[in-house]
Amino acid sequence: MFKSFKKSFAKVNNVNITYVIGGSGPPLLLLHGYPQTHIIWHKIAPTLATKYTVVASDLRGYGDSSKPPTDKKHEPYSKRAMAEDQVQLMKNLGFDRFLLIGHDRGGRVGHRLALDYPESVEKLVVMDIAPTYTMYKTTDMDFAKAYYHWFFLIQPADIPERMINADPMYFLNKKFGQWGRDNGAFTKTAFAEYLRCLTPETIHASCEDYRASASIDLDHDQIDLDNGHKIACPVLAIWGTKGFVGNKYDVIAEWKKWATNVSGYSLSCGHYLPEEAPKETLAALLSFL
Repeated sequence: MFKSFKKSFAKVNNVNITYVIGGSGPPLLLLHGYPQTHIIWHKIAPTLATKYTVVASDLRGYGDSSKPPTDKKHEPYSKRAMAEDQVQLMKNLGFDRFLLIGHDRGGRVGHRLALDYPESVEKLVVMDIAPTYTMYKTTDMDFAKAYYHWFFLIQPADIPERMINADPMYFLNKKFGQWGRDNGAFTKTAFAEYLRCLTPETIHASCEDYRASASIDLDHDQIDLDNGHKIACPVLAIWGTKGFVGNKYDVIAEWKKWATNVSGYSLSCGHYLPEEAPKETLAALLSFL
């Protein structure tokens, strides 16, 4: 699926991060969301690689990257820890400063990375998300029904783990069906990779990712808000018109609470922009980058 790319891994921040790299030009880091891997970028990465050196990695806890032990504070799965992985990965590859695109969970890691390492991020794209802080702090019935998994996955171990492990394929199909709006967007090869990677270890680690978002990540966000700390680089927010986020939130207004320079608009698709609307997504990214 990434025939012109090289697949490898790097030992960074005490974990192994798997990634593919290809192309030439300015460095561009792609970060995936839940419950996926770097494979989400397979439809657009080859074109991006004609203009950029593209690095698409698996976040810690996902894909073929490490699933480190957690702790009571869920700190190993905080967005701060996940962001540090990616900064170190890019530095290992020789890139001190880079462009960054994050979908879903990857956008949340990108949010934290741009705050913690402003010198590293030239531009940031967040796909189909409002800020985590906003979504939790304004929770209502609409959000709880549409994003029930946020409250399911944060339940104490091993409640969600045992339930998902009972039938991972069923869970994966239901998640894609709930958030996506094009059943043909996921190729058989891509779906097989997502299912392969949905191991018991990944299921537990991804629950820890969400547990961190509902605890330590909110603490980190509150400190930034209290101190007026905003993302300095230009931010593009794009989302699917057929999804929940753009119909629930004023996406641009919410991101302006966290960044000084925000633009954005919607694309005609559901949650999975790179797979449901690859041409439109590419056009948006190339114009902004």
